[in-house]
Amino acid sequence: MSNSVYDIPVNTIKGEPVTLNQYQGKVLLIVNVASKCGLTPQYEGLEKLYTEKKDQGFEVLGFPANNFLAQEPGSNDEIEQFCSLTYNVDFPLFAKISVAGDDKHPLYDTLIHSIPERIGEGPWWKDLVDYGLTPNPKPEVLWNFEKFLIGKNGEIVARFAPDITADDPRITSAIEAELAK
Repeated sequence: MSNSVYDIPVNTIKGEPVTLNQYQGKVLLIVNVASKCGLTPQYEGLEKLYTEKKDQGFEVLGFPANNFLAQEPGSNDEIEQFCSLTYNVDFPLFAKISVAGDDKHPLYDTLIHSIPERIGEGPWWKDLVDYGLTPNPKPEVLWNFEKFLIGKNGEIVARFAPDITADDPRITSAIEAELAK
């Protein structure tokens, strides 16, 4: 299996079939997002990061997913409207997909198998368990807002736990390093 994400078919939030080829040569942060999660305010930081770095060849790509406690129940239109009105999201959003389970999208299958370990796996995972939730076992996506960093060549280079925010130095320094290549 290739580590490149460029040729994997996806749909835009408007339902148009595309691949990620249009992002070749850019640094990407792929994030599975949700509108009704305790981590949903991360949209704000992701948009800020995107705005600050997009002119340097950086993109945030949001993939809504309803895999965790049905925290993304809306249609693509509802998701797009929520993101725009609530968080002024301007980074690209794609159609809702599955990031876990038997119907996992091929994009996430590639991401997970390329980088099975996440950076920042800390006490937040234990908090989920303490709340009586059962997070996915490794290497699967733990929860909403897990982040995958893709280099300019399309290779997956890092993976960050859901509670690692867009302004965390572990993410920002990794992005800077990839932009410098």
